[in-house]
Amino acid sequence: MFKVIKYPQGTFSWADCSSTNAAEAKKFYANLMGWNSNDLPMGDGQFYYMFQNDGESVAGLGQIQPAMQEQGMSSRWNNYITVDDVDAMTAKAKELGATVLEEPFDVFDSGRMSVVQDPTGGAIAMWQANNHIGSGLVNTPGAMTWNELMTSDTTKACKFYEELFGWTFQKMENMDYYLITNNGRMNGGIMGLNEAWGNVSSEWIVYFSVANIEDAVEKVKANGGKVVNGISDAEGIGRFAIISDPADAHCAIIQLLQPQSWDLN
Repeated sequence: MFKVIKYPQGTFSWADCSSTNAAEAKKFYANLMGWNSNDLPMGDGQFYYMFQNDGESVAGLGQIQPAMQEQGMSSRWNNYITVDDVDAMTAKAKELGATVLEEPFDVFDSGRMSVVQDPTGGAIAMWQANNHIGSGLVNTPGAMTWNELMTSDTTKACKFYEELFGWTFQKMENMDYYLITNNGRMNGGIMGLNEAWGNVSSEWIVYFSVANIEDAVEKVKANGGKVVNGISDAEGIGRFAIISDPADAHCAIIQLLQPQSWDLN
C-alpha cells in the first residue's frame, strides 16, 4: 500500500521544483517519470504544475520569476516537512538557530508554509496542510521515496532537527551518515560532506523511485538532463543516481530492492 491520506508531524510529505525554465523542466520530468500534470493558474500567465501519477499528486513545479533570477536564484528542488502549526514551528526553528527565509504564508486554500535554513545551511519548507496533504503516493515508481541532507556538520544538523522535530538518529557503521526516524518510521538521512566533495554547500535532496535505474538514466541523457553522479549501490536498499534537469535542478532517482509500504493512515 503506497497511498497516503495523512502525514504525521515531522514527516517529509512533498517536493516541488522552482525552475528557471519550467516549460523545459515540465517536459523533462514527464518523459523521465511518466508524469501527467494538472496546470494550476497562478496569475500573470504563470502556472504551478501539479505532477500526477496514477491519479494522485506526487510533485510540483513552478517558474522562478525574472526578478528573482536576477538576484541569483537558481533552479532547485524544495523539500517539505509536515507540521501541525507552521507559525509555532517557524518561531521554534528561529530560536534554535535557523534563518527564516520565508515567514509563514497561506498558499490559497491548499495549506500554509514557511521556509527556513538550518544552522548548517540546508533549507527546508514546513507545510501545514489544509486541502493539500502532500504527495498522495510514496515509495512506488514515479513517487517520492527519500529525502537526504548533505552537510559539512552532521553533529550540528542532527542536534537542530532533533530539537525541532523530535527526530531520532541511527548512525551507519563506518560512515558519517545518520538514518532519520520520525514517530518510529524511517524518514530520510543526513550525510556528511568531506573535502572530496569540494566546495559544496549544505543541501536537501529528494529521491524519486523508478522501475529500472538503467532505463531512467538513459532517459535523463536523451531528454536534455545530466547524470551528476552515476549509478551507485545503496547496500540493501537499491541502486541510485544523482541527476540534473535541463534547467540544472538536482534530484536523485532510485530503483528500490524492496519498497516500504505506507501504513500510518
